[in-house]
Amino acid sequence: MKPRLLLFCAMTLALAVGGCWYIYKTLYPDPTASAATVPAANESAVRTVKGETVVTVSLEVQQASHIEAAPLALANMQPESTVWAMVVDLQPLFDLRNRLAAARADLDTLTAQAGNSRTQYERSSVLFQDDRNISQKALQDSRAAMQTDQAKLRSATAAVSGLEATMRQQFGAVLASASMDPASDLFQRLSWGRSALLRVTLPAGFTGAAPARITVDAPDGRDIAATKLSTSPLADPSVQGIPWFYATDQALPTGTHTSAHVPATAPASQMLVVPNAAIVWYGGQPWAYVQTAQDHFARRYVSTDNEDDDGFLVTTGFHAGDRVVTQGAQLLLSEEQKPQGIATACKDPPECDD
Repeated sequence: MKPRLLLFCAMTLALAVGGCWYIYKTLYPDPTASAATVPAANESAVRTVKGETVVTVSLEVQQASHIEAAPLALANMQPESTVWAMVVDLQPLFDLRNRLAAARADLDTLTAQAGNSRTQYERSSVLFQDDRNISQKALQDSRAAMQTDQAKLRSATAAVSGLEATMRQQFGAVLASASMDPASDLFQRLSWGRSALLRVTLPAGFTGAAPARITVDAPDGRDIAATKLSTSPLADPSVQGIPWFYATDQALPTGTHTSAHVPATAPASQMLVVPNAAIVWYGGQPWAYVQTAQDHFARRYVSTDNEDDDGFLVTTGFHAGDRVVTQGAQLLLSEEQKPQGIATACKDPPECDD
């Protein structure tokens, strides 16, 4: 029994000493150990290197915060010009079409009437020459009726031709032909309000043919595609240039003045694309963080001169092969804005509970 009692006493004494040591270390921590866990004030996580703000983040923190970077992609950029465009009022075209339809109906009626009167005159002439089977007055009356109907027919023909010429003069050959064709898909879309007619004024120095497709800024900020129809016989008096008619793929309010983006004839060039996910806004301007080293991230300004659906197209400030932060950029900006040189470790353990 004595060996077992001695072993039990030894274990109890060891536990008591260990507990006292733990309580002592908890209440009176080693100041050198605490200092080791607090970064030195002069080792700031934010520095300015060659005019750029650089944030230093360790690999462990990057992984914990899910900070990710990806190389910049290249995109083919077609140079384009921004020109003026106006949505044309189509009511005059519809009025001309209705007048033309009525004139054509009259022409058809008068054509048939003139044919009948000519036939009647020819019959009367044969009867008169055949031993005067009709009177001379009846022959003269049939001749007068034929001549009257022919005069009306010429007048109706001139009216139809005049309306067609007026339509071509105001709206061009393509729209005039579409309005005269009952099966025209273009005219149906325009008349049902599913499309709009644009008068786009290309600059006077524009070389080459007008592009078959352009994009137009809608009032709500969207880009709407438009298809070339023909040259516009009428120009916008407020804009000097070469007017063209385009039909949009969607309806736009009549009379709207907007901008159209016309591809230039110059060859396409490659530009770097800063994706939208990499953009952070600071001071009212877009920025992106470039990973210059494994744990260094430099904030760079992103030009807004060229923007598309995928992001911002840039030619300066970035280089092929640069890796930009696509996830966690806002965390880097927050880290950058923190007051630097202030230790954040808690020195008094009881107050860490607050």
